This record gives sequence, C-alpha cells and structure tokens, in this order.
Amino acid sequence: MVQTATPASDFADALMGEIRHNYRLGRVLVAVDGVEGTRAFADELAASYRRADVNVVRASLDDFQRPRAARELRGADSPEGYYFDRYDLSTLQRVLIEPFRFAGSAGFQTASFDAARDVDRESKWLTAPADAVLILDGPFLQRPGMPGLFNFTAFLEGRQFGLDPAVIGADELYQAEAGPRFGASAIIDVADPEHPRRTFADSC
Repeated sequence: MVQTATPASDFADALMGEIRHNYRLGRVLVAVDGVEGTRAFADELAASYRRADVNVVRASLDDFQRPRAARELRGADSPEGYYFDRYDLSTLQRVLIEPFRFAGSAGFQTASFDAARDVDRESKWLTAPADAVLILDGPFLQRPGMPGLFNFTAFLEGRQFGLDPAVIGADELYQAEAGPRFGASAIIDVADPEHPRRTFADSC
C-alpha cells in the first residue's frame, strides 16, 4: 500500500535527505531533542529513512529511566528531580550508544527499564548493518556530556500546552544549562505537529 504524503512526511523526507547528504556512510546517530512531541517526530523521520531503504534503529530515552525511588528522590513534582535524576544516561551510553557507534558485530540494546512497571526490562541484544542509522528521541539530549555523541541533533520546540509543571521547570533548567537552540543542527517548530517548520537560533 502506497503511503499518502503529508506535510509532516514531506518535512521528514527533506530533513532525512539533508542528514544523508552529510552522513551517508557508516553508523549515524540522530537525536530528536525536546520535552514534547519527540517520539512522533522521530517515528516519522525513521519512516523516511525506511522509504529510502536505509536500515534504521529507533530508541527512546523514556526506555532508559531510573527506578521510581531514585528518580523521585527529590519529590515526585520536583523539576530538579525530573532533570537530574529521571534518566539513566550511563546505561544508555553503555548498552546503546557506545556499542552502536562501534559498529562491527557489537550488540546493543534499545531499552533498559520498564517505567510503567518500575522494573528492569529484559531486552535482547540487537545488531545492525554497518551503515545503519540510530534515531533516539527524548528530552535534554544536549545536556553536558551528550552533544558529542550524535552526528545530528533536531531540537523541537513550540508546544508545552498542558505539560506537568515539573517538566516545564526541568526544561527551564535545561535551557539555562545547555542552551539547546544554539547547539542543535536543526531547530523545528512543532506547535502544529502536522505542519512542522524550520526555525533558526537567532529568531525571536
């Protein structure tokens, strides 16, 4: 069945083409950064790669959370807890990013924790071709220690309606610490998710 093109899929195709122009050979790591809408956007981008017959691996930062007791140590509604304690970045790098970048026959995992059940996830070790692309979505992916891990980072902004105050507060901490608009390869306004549009760091 032929998929009908939409403004969102056309935008994803164009962005994929831009990334492919700059990073065609070898393993490529793409981050889709932002506090809202990243999973859907990353899925659309992955679909563009698949239409181009490129092997793509999808992962989400939400599948690398820490146990509830650790991530809520400062309180369930704490912005500082949401920003500093929620995600297990060391495990993310150890079981996914580092082995994926290594390529070869190294295995990697795309999830480590089931946050809904608050238990470790039994995840299989996967492999991929030498020219595979990893698309990782989630918040705060340009925090200190992270930007150098990715070939291309798309930063999403323009929503936040109805977000939890802890998430909004965490995003404010992130903006102050990392300035993600200025470090991103592309800034994308997703206020209307069906019609994403490119913006720039010096725009008002």
